[in-house]
Amino acid sequence: MAVFRHTTDLPEDARGSVVAIGNFDGVHRGHGAIFAEARARAARLNTVASVLTFEPHPRELFQPDAVPFRLSSLRTKVRLLEDAGMAHLFVLQFDWDFARISADAFVDEMIAANLKARHVVIGRDFRFGNRRKGDASLMRIKAAQHGFGVSALNPVADEYGEVISSSRIRHLLRHGDVGEATRLLGRPWEVEGRVQHGAKNGRSIGFPTANLRLDSYLEPLHGIYAVRAAVDAGAETRWWDAVAYVGRRPVVDGEDVQLEVHVFDASPDLYDAHLRVQFVAFVRGDATFDDLESMKAQVAADCDAARRLLDTTRSDDAA
Repeated sequence: MAVFRHTTDLPEDARGSVVAIGNFDGVHRGHGAIFAEARARAARLNTVASVLTFEPHPRELFQPDAVPFRLSSLRTKVRLLEDAGMAHLFVLQFDWDFARISADAFVDEMIAANLKARHVVIGRDFRFGNRRKGDASLMRIKAAQHGFGVSALNPVADEYGEVISSSRIRHLLRHGDVGEATRLLGRPWEVEGRVQHGAKNGRSIGFPTANLRLDSYLEPLHGIYAVRAAVDAGAETRWWDAVAYVGRRPVVDGEDVQLEVHVFDASPDLYDAHLRVQFVAFVRGDATFDDLESMKAQVAADCDAARRLLDTTRSDDAA
């Protein structure tokens, strides 16, 4: 998949595609319906399917003091969109200049003139342009003027009739319901980032950890999780069973939320590596301990519980 950070001066083979437009945070099953429609339209038009998205998420610009909420980093999104069969990804910088572009200009200049889109696929509730004045109705009007088609899809419901949405998945993760979040995503929720050098407290009690900052990621319910971890190596990525803690640890400038991962049955050198962590199951909530020995005993119990949950998940997947 080719990735472009602009829509100007594109090579000809990056133009004339079917373009799915949206934020696509989490790249969940609901988004999958949009990508499937884009691929189907592309096949009929003898072209390819592409995605146009925005970085950072507009909410980060308009609400800079809001609590972190991202389900996926751009790096994760790129990987998932490539897996979804998208030929091109156009990532537009969402800053104040971009936010001031009118809805008409967005379609006239970027979609019609620059991308030369053959067809556009959006969610029915997608809004675009200055003050979010653009909607599906305006997109259809502009499409008729420029000669491209539009599909505006209704929200996708799950097996129980409830709409699949990024906000619903965020709610589930904030309450520790990893299994339900996995069902709506269509895969385990994943966090990735560069391993930080920590205080090595875990090593001192026999459970060394690789520490990641959550930064703009959503904070799941604090506590212990059964996870799988891997150093990103593309097609050669190898996953380890692991246990993880999400919570607050003292740092120089106060308290910061950390993701601390202890890998089972391996001792990889993870410092400064780009680590991927998939959340498989919630083990227990956060806790405090009276002494070091009671903490060590609980960590050992957490490791046993995480192993059992990971084994159960593998058995369920194989069934």
